[in-house]
Amino acid sequence: MFCFTIMLSIAVVSADPPAADTIEVPSMLIKVDEQVDVPAREAGVLAALNVREGQMIKSGELVAQIEDDEARITVERTKIEMALAKANAENDVGIRFANKSLDVANAELKRSSEALEHYAKSISASEMDRLQLLVDKGKVEVEQATHEFKTAGYTYQIKSSDYQAALQAVSRRKIAAPLNGMVVQVLRHRGEWVKPGEAVLRIVNLDHLRAEGFLQARYFSEKLENRKVKLFVNLPHEVSAEFPGKIVFLDPETDPVNGQFHVWIDVSNQGLRLRPGMRARMTLDLPP
Repeated sequence: MFCFTIMLSIAVVSADPPAADTIEVPSMLIKVDEQVDVPAREAGVLAALNVREGQMIKSGELVAQIEDDEARITVERTKIEMALAKANAENDVGIRFANKSLDVANAELKRSSEALEHYAKSISASEMDRLQLLVDKGKVEVEQATHEFKTAGYTYQIKSSDYQAALQAVSRRKIAAPLNGMVVQVLRHRGEWVKPGEAVLRIVNLDHLRAEGFLQARYFSEKLENRKVKLFVNLPHEVSAEFPGKIVFLDPETDPVNGQFHVWIDVSNQGLRLRPGMRARMTLDLPP
């Protein structure tokens, strides 16, 4: 007789979900996310430079000015030309006069025709031809006056465009900051000649920075994009200062040597305490 011993293994399932995993990247490099070399848009002498290195500026703030005396004179001239063209475009005296002359010619021709019907040969044929000619001439004059009135309207539109172009020429000589940030480099100074497209100064946005690091390939998932993370930075008077961040980019390529992929974090630089070049530690809580 043989005896068999059967052992049953019973798995006990906990009612609580498993704890979330935490990914930690020990070292990430903080970099500039947005920077711009502010260019001159017109050629000319740099008449004013209103900023210096290290100065914080707001988007739209005037940072430099190119001489614009000639451009302003053009604005005044085109403004007067536009006003004159507008006056001509609104003047319909020619049309009203031509219509009135045509009405008179038609009335005279009508009276003569009625008289001719009642009294034969009271008006000569040549006189009737002359009166008909006056009517025809009046019609042509109405057409000409209407054409000139319409042309004056088109001329006003052209002069309005010239005026707007002159205003733009003045505006292009004002150099404004395209974003909030800090002036980190002044490349041209007052009195120097600048060319279109030539950089005058460089601005770096410090409100939002970028932290770059690497994650193991096994963590790659499109669901990680826009996930919130925490960054910890050792500041001069504060150890492990915490900053909120968000994943904004996952590199689809994996390094075949170390099995890692590149990840970018958008960092909200609270109080402008962070500076490009600092190192940070990142933690990311993964769902169960």
